[in-house]
Amino acid sequence: MGFKAKARKNKAQSAEDGANKKKASQGQVQCAIKNCDKYADKKLGGRSLSFDDSTEMWGSGSFVATKGRVRVCKSCYRSWKKENKNDDMY
Repeated sequence: MGFKAKARKNKAQSAEDGANKKKASQGQVQCAIKNCDKYADKKLGGRSLSFDDSTEMWGSGSFVATKGRVRVCKSCYRSWKKENKNDDMY
């Protein structure tokens, strides 16, 4: 058996193993924005924003803050980032 035949054999086995390992990943930290039901875990792309930045974007009653920080999911963070892209930070 040549090296290409061995590679094909191992590739087929690893593809079967990979199909069994893929599952819908559930996070542990819920997004703090009240209208959003996604997860804000770091491994899923979640970030944390300051209380002031969150208040400017979503208003004061639209999110839940923990210790002055607001945990948001990836899509909420991207929407905040697009809104504040042209603001002068320096």
